[in-house]
Amino acid sequence: MKKVMKISITIGCILGICLLSGCSKETNQVVNVLNWSSYIPDSVIREFEKETGLQVNYSTYSSNEECLAKVSSAKEGTYDLIFPSDYMIEIMIKREMLEPLEQNKLQNINNIDSFYLNQSFDPENKYSIPFVMASTVIAVNREHISDDITSYQDLLNENYRNNITLIDDQRIIIGIALLANGYDMNTVNEEELEIAKDWLLKLKPNIKAFDSDSPKNFLITEESDIAVLWNAEAALAYQENHNIEFIYPVEGSALSMDNFAIPKGARNQEAAYQFIDYILRADVMEKIIKSYPYKNVNQATQSLLGPDYLYNIASNIPTSIIENGFYVKNIGESVKLYDKLWAEIK
Repeated sequence: MKKVMKISITIGCILGICLLSGCSKETNQVVNVLNWSSYIPDSVIREFEKETGLQVNYSTYSSNEECLAKVSSAKEGTYDLIFPSDYMIEIMIKREMLEPLEQNKLQNINNIDSFYLNQSFDPENKYSIPFVMASTVIAVNREHISDDITSYQDLLNENYRNNITLIDDQRIIIGIALLANGYDMNTVNEEELEIAKDWLLKLKPNIKAFDSDSPKNFLITEESDIAVLWNAEAALAYQENHNIEFIYPVEGSALSMDNFAIPKGARNQEAAYQFIDYILRADVMEKIIKSYPYKNVNQATQSLLGPDYLYNIASNIPTSIIENGFYVKNIGESVKLYDKLWAEIK
């Protein structure tokens, strides 16, 4: 009798441990998210956890290349949801790194403005759907800089020595150098890339720092008076210092569309869909855009955003800028040319 009771107690303990640890429903209790820095407020994540009972394991990256490296090197199933940009989506599709999306699981998918759907990197949105859009902008502290700045070429001014902060992103910065010289920002022509390198070497004495995590801080602390950064970072810097002016260069701006995508072999796909659908809600996206004012692509949210967002050309990028802007494109093995050039610059 004691032996039977002992076995029963042991089984009961094992079941109790499983219930406490969630081992019987492990794949349904967690969503492992890999996203850009400063993209979703912590409060939004906590509210999602409270509302759904799911736990969010959240980690970040600073570039598309870092995202690719993390997903490629991790064991399949490590991440359930990622947010790559346009060209990286195309690369991941070709490498069979993404799960096809089951759009019927997303009740709020119709909130996305159709203007941002069916882009060339994923024509039918089979593997990705838009999250936010971004554009590069030149931000200038007008308290210290009064020069007329309209072009990337103006950044070569010797008076700006050690006074410019740039995004730490090789495709964007090399792309800007190409645009400054009248070339396609996705060129694989080695002579044009050499000219871009020479231009960046001329710019180098003016560069204070490369920073993709929080370049706005250099403007806020006045460590630099000029920055080439993403529009939301510029808008946030303006909130701290109204002397900051936004300039979209005459050559055109680099654009980026960041997207929801589910990596191949994701273990917690149902949880990932819940998280995506939650973010697509108008009220949730409102909180995200107010915290990190990138270009809103959620048409249901637009009416909830006030004049501070709607009439700010840094956050609410004008359509004319988008139409005259340029996306980074997948250039295959030719990206090694950019890798080499970047190493010589930095």
